[in-house]
Amino acid sequence: MKNKNTLAIFDGHNIRRQYDKKTETWYFSVVDIVAALIEQFEHKKAKSYWTTLKNRLKEEGSEVVTKCDHLKMMASDGKYYITDAANPETILRLIQSVPSKKAEPIKLWLAKVGYERIQEIADPEKSISRARENWKRGGRSEEWIQRRMFGQETRNKLTDYWSKNDVREKDEFAILTNIIHKEWSDVSVQDHKKLKGLKTQNLRDHMSEAELIFTTLAEMSTRQIAESEKSNGLEENKKPAVEGGRIAKNARLELEERTGKKVITGKNYLLKNKNQKRLK
Repeated sequence: MKNKNTLAIFDGHNIRRQYDKKTETWYFSVVDIVAALIEQFEHKKAKSYWTTLKNRLKEEGSEVVTKCDHLKMMASDGKYYITDAANPETILRLIQSVPSKKAEPIKLWLAKVGYERIQEIADPEKSISRARENWKRGGRSEEWIQRRMFGQETRNKLTDYWSKNDVREKDEFAILTNIIHKEWSDVSVQDHKKLKGLKTQNLRDHMSEAELIFTTLAEMSTRQIAESEKSNGLEENKKPAVEGGRIAKNARLELEERTGKKVITGKNYLLKNKNQKRLK
């Protein structure tokens, strides 16, 4: 199965999904769908609900559970774990088993997601436009969006280099990404997410303008150093990751000393919890 790993958003919930190009079918994380149905933003509580429901469905002889696939999807710690996933048909059957006022909206959303994917295959620029629209709805400024998109382009160039030079996707990408991030920011990716009060959300989607800029500087520096040294494989690419992150760190420390303000912030763009600090 050749998958395109990505996230979809439903009513503030991040829904992990993978696309099977061969069958042109989306597979959605069951626990994420359940979380949206029961309006639960705590992953552990949603997972516990799904475990209980799954056991009940098994006892009832329901085919919903047996039709779930087991796919590796990225968790909030940046690592990939096996999780229950299902195609839209199975998800629709699952929805019938969960008492929720969100049932009908999710049905419509699933249909919309499928249609949008067909559009994006024909015209990839539509996915970029859709991302911009989502960021705007989440309160991001045009300047922030430009920084985010430029940062993603820089990130793509780095991961392209890794892919071509024997760095395996998923686990090894996550290892190098965390080295870079911790080196420039002095916090791991996971700790940075905790600081911002994030769970399954994308950290970069909740960064400040300064955080985006320093992340981009660190990843651009890493790629250029790796290219100059012709680094190959995970171990050889660790050195450029440290050095690239350190370049951004030195710039960050100099800025913080000059302004008296910390670059790393706990603010985010979460709108559900009024107690969360929203980025300005």
